[in-house]
Amino acid sequence: MNRVRFLFADLAVRPQRPRNFHDRLMHRRGKVVGVLAIGLVLATIIGGIGYRVLSAPKSGVNQADLITQVASRGSFDHIVLEQGEIESSRNKEIVCEVKSRGQGGVAILWVVDEGTLVKEGDKLVELDTSQLELELKTQKIEVITAEAMVSTASALLKQSEIAKEEYLKGIFITEERAIQSEIQIAEQNKTRATLALQSSARLVAKGLVKELQMQADEYAVANAVTQLDSAENRLEVLRKYTKEKFLVQYNSEIESATASLKAAQSELAEESNELDEVLEQIAKCVMYAPSDGVVVYANKFSRRGGNAEFVVEPGALVREQQTILRLPDPGRMQVKCNINESRITLIKSGMPAKISIDAISGMTLTGRVKKVNRYAEPGSWFSSSVKEYATTIEIIDPPENIRTGMSAEAQIFVEQLDDALQIPIQGLYEHGGKMYSLIQQGEQKFETISVDLQATNDTMASVGGVIKEGDKVVLNLREHLSLMNLPSIIEDDNSDMKAMRMKPTATAVKQSDSESADPAVGKKRPAKKPAVQSTSKVQPTAATAGESG
Repeated sequence: MNRVRFLFADLAVRPQRPRNFHDRLMHRRGKVVGVLAIGLVLATIIGGIGYRVLSAPKSGVNQADLITQVASRGSFDHIVLEQGEIESSRNKEIVCEVKSRGQGGVAILWVVDEGTLVKEGDKLVELDTSQLELELKTQKIEVITAEAMVSTASALLKQSEIAKEEYLKGIFITEERAIQSEIQIAEQNKTRATLALQSSARLVAKGLVKELQMQADEYAVANAVTQLDSAENRLEVLRKYTKEKFLVQYNSEIESATASLKAAQSELAEESNELDEVLEQIAKCVMYAPSDGVVVYANKFSRRGGNAEFVVEPGALVREQQTILRLPDPGRMQVKCNINESRITLIKSGMPAKISIDAISGMTLTGRVKKVNRYAEPGSWFSSSVKEYATTIEIIDPPENIRTGMSAEAQIFVEQLDDALQIPIQGLYEHGGKMYSLIQQGEQKFETISVDLQATNDTMASVGGVIKEGDKVVLNLREHLSLMNLPSIIEDDNSDMKAMRMKPTATAVKQSDSESADPAVGKKRPAKKPAVQSTSKVQPTAATAGESG
């Protein structure tokens, strides 16, 4: 009876099977969907549990993640490492001495290859002489024309001098003698007429001659006197005025001819000098080596973008006084490097240095800082904010196989300590303008200490202060900043700047009074009140309060 009861109960609970194929298919799909939903829920629960487990904070620091090194004592070299270029401190420059002649420059026809070892007197550069050859032909014609003008002016001067001599020794003397002859004749006539008059007067007194004859003799005497006076007057005029007039004329002609000759000679000298200059310029178009050496091109590159401003090659235009080649002195070599402004204050003249040449492996040279520029080098347009100062390092006993232009690495020894406590520079952390280090005192015990930084090089730092020899310093600080106990940074008190803004200066008050005065009436107008009173208090907003905090 009980068995039958359980059977009927089982039949009541058990669901009935679907009667047809479609119902059975829908029943199976429902089971699959239910199983998938249950699996998805289980996967979500397991993933959440795993995330909580993985993201839970660890109780300590994994020792394998720490990079440490013990602070130790030893010799320490404070080194400034910089890249540079080898050059000679004494170069014999091959400079263009040919004038541009109103053009952009003179073209290079031929130039010796860079790096060529030349001897004294070897041909180095040949410039274009075509324009100078044309000027030479024109200048020769100008010289010939000037010589002709000199000949003409010289002949005119000679003629003027001859004309003066001709007048003084010929024409004047002839005219003077002719007048003197007339005077002598007039004197003779006067004497004869006077004697005749005296004779006529005696005869008239005796009554032998009529008085009319005596009157005729008186007229003859007067005429003879007149002729004599006229001749003497002409002689005086000839000597005083006519001679002086002709001398002034002839002297003026001589002076004019002399000036013309000097002008012609000056022009000839100028044209001859220009001819000599053209010939000299043509000769200077071919340049020779003044001494033995290795040829180095004086290529010039722009500091603002690295583009070439002048490259020595055939066809390039070169200006007057522009350097084309250099013949460096191999006995005086140096390294020029640009040092950043953050380290330039460490460099002083006379500091020792080690120099390694990139092109010659294994070579180490010694040197000494020779010069530190006081002014920064011009920067390019993309690095104008970075200031660098040129520093020259003299190479002591340079070998013959180094060349100018080679890249070099200079190690300048700023300071050398025999016994210094030092740690790697990775163990330093800057915070608030001070240096700190993280010291591991136990497996899970760390201490943040302040460090006095004394000197650094590329790998190590010489330190002092609380740190001791044997302290284990953590090097990978960036990955373990949470272990450091750094002090709060005290902000600078700039309240005095605010007081300066609120309190006007005496000059500002005086200027404000002068601006507020009415120029038409001569009275002061009341100054306008400011839009915002400086004494008003503004309640900070939430964003402002957050920034100030």
